[in-house]
Amino acid sequence: MKRLILIVGLGGLTAGCAVSTQQEVELGANYSQQINNQLPIVRDAAVNRYLTVLGDSLARVTDTRNLDWHFFIVDSKEVNAFAVPGGYVYVNRGLIERTTQMDQLAGVLGHEIGHVTRRHSVQQMQKAQGANVGLTLACILTRVCNNEVANAAIQVGGTAVFARFSRQDEAEADQEGVRTVVKAGIDPRGIPEMFRILLNERKSNPSGLDAMFATHPLEEDRIQATEAAIASLGAATLRGLRQDSPAFQDFKRRLASVPVRASR
Repeated sequence: MKRLILIVGLGGLTAGCAVSTQQEVELGANYSQQINNQLPIVRDAAVNRYLTVLGDSLARVTDTRNLDWHFFIVDSKEVNAFAVPGGYVYVNRGLIERTTQMDQLAGVLGHEIGHVTRRHSVQQMQKAQGANVGLTLACILTRVCNNEVANAAIQVGGTAVFARFSRQDEAEADQEGVRTVVKAGIDPRGIPEMFRILLNERKSNPSGLDAMFATHPLEEDRIQATEAAIASLGAATLRGLRQDSPAFQDFKRRLASVPVRASR
């Protein structure tokens, strides 16, 4: 990054008390502004429109609080995705490039939406209580922090808070993702398929997915758990659910044509 701005987080809002939905939305909006100032965000209108339509189709079938959802593509080749409170979901370009079908990306979005609806994200932010959220997430999402000053700032900001969700949180978000995509008429088998794509790549390129596996620990047991949940739905439920679409393939081709922006 060309500049590292140390921004004080909204710890006072979250410290020592439950966070209301209104506070969560305000918290997320402020954190999202920090993140968007620190990360290169894809600005192509057609690409963003597709992601927003897909994301909204998932959020509206599971969100009981009527949040105003926002979906962003981070212009980074690193493989990752993240969500902050209030309905702000980020997916790295590198992750989208690994998908082969629409249901795989839908599964990623469903998982991240699950972190928000189960309030995992706001619980993580409560723990931060003053961390420099925009800078911290910029570093762990894209590995752009490669100097001693940045790394020191992240340690002060509380890397451990943001480094990973608990295994329970990840399992809950996985299950939410399965339920959400099915409600939206999308095949949930894209979720374990995406897991396998990432695990297979880690075997061939162990350091290439460090950012993803730091924020979302992934082992074979998560694949088995999602496959078991999908099997319990029965063949009749799965029949006819969408796996792919021409619009998704157009979206991928359009994204591939967008020049990669340099990190700030």
